[in-house]
Amino acid sequence: MSSAMRTVWTCLAGCLAVFGLLSGWAEAAEVKMLSAGAVKAVVPELTEAFQHETGHTVRITFDTVGALRRKASTESADVLILTDAAIDDLVRQGIVVAGTRTDIARVGIGVAVRQGAPLPDISTPEAFKQTLLSVKSLVYVDPAKGATSGIHFAGVLQRLGIADAVKDKTLLWPGGFAAEAVAKGQAELCVHQISEILPVAGVTLVGPLPRDLQKVTTYSAGLAARSAVPEAARAFLAFLARPAFKPKFAAAGLDYRE
Repeated sequence: MSSAMRTVWTCLAGCLAVFGLLSGWAEAAEVKMLSAGAVKAVVPELTEAFQHETGHTVRITFDTVGALRRKASTESADVLILTDAAIDDLVRQGIVVAGTRTDIARVGIGVAVRQGAPLPDISTPEAFKQTLLSVKSLVYVDPAKGATSGIHFAGVLQRLGIADAVKDKTLLWPGGFAAEAVAKGQAELCVHQISEILPVAGVTLVGPLPRDLQKVTTYSAGLAARSAVPEAARAFLAFLARPAFKPKFAAAGLDYRE
């Protein structure tokens, strides 16, 4: 082959390489996700793995289910992770595409105290009631923020007949990890979803709520009907549902079994 031909082939190969690189950039998408905080212990890590595997990027906004439902009706998004009931409701409203609901986690509500503190008795509804009455302070997520566990626990307090008795010693957390209040000494006991207790350093999970008072929530992902990048969003939904990731969800308290 002449030097001239070699030069031509070298230039052609270079152009093809650049074209391939540019094509990859053109195909890369940004997936916007609105996600409930209950899955925060695992989803960011899986997001990074998805990004490395596909070249797509994922931008996550975490909030309570109530707040995200409001955002989903007014803000652009591609993937939603909410409770199964919320996803089903948004399907009926045309905000989530029918047939795309993907169940990824089951979460129970638990009780936590500061690391090293005596573990209170929460084995039965009556024992739990007496524990709540005896502690100096407790924290849970503000029901007014639309938090799944906060709304449920407020109902538990009413059911136990002690809502007024514990009101003055209750700290309502605005969102995020309520167990941080226990770690910082702001509250003696925390009631929150187990997956949002386990990541907090300095606290100990006492255990789940008694079965009669428990609420197990399924968290599901779905494709937003107004997604600007539906193919990338669908790929992300399939990625989250891979069986290989189930142990990660279980270790983070996202595979609750009674």
